[in-house]
Amino acid sequence: MRSDEYYMHRALDQAHLAFTAGEVPVGAVVVGAAGEVIAAAHNAPVVEHDPCAHAEVQALRAAGRALGNYRLDGCTLYVTLEPCMMCLGAAVNARLERVVYGTAEPRTGMLESKANLLAQPWFNHRVAVTSGVLAPASKRLLKAFFAARRDASDV
Repeated sequence: MRSDEYYMHRALDQAHLAFTAGEVPVGAVVVGAAGEVIAAAHNAPVVEHDPCAHAEVQALRAAGRALGNYRLDGCTLYVTLEPCMMCLGAAVNARLERVVYGTAEPRTGMLESKANLLAQPWFNHRVAVTSGVLAPASKRLLKAFFAARRDASDV
């Protein structure tokens, strides 16, 4: 079985694709119980004209299509940034076993930064969480993206 760092590197590859496309650089991969990468995706709300086209949702959709089932039992979602409320809800609905993320999202993160939604008693499914995997690399990429956007707006 490969390490969390290995799969987070695959998510970072996706985040770099988002960066190149002018999207906020967030990447995600869904990994099956046997360690196979089932789906990989990156943020695409601008390109897709879709407010729901976050990396996590894109990856979960692709994994569901690949497996022929919206329930992704035994799967792990690796994402470079702490999930928002929408993405965390999708992870619970998909019945993921785990969510592994890179860096915290201080504005909208729903696992530690703004709230811990998974601690709420009303969810009918529990998802294990691992945080901080390759966080410095994820954070650097996000900072570079937003610095470039600020510099471009100064022109």
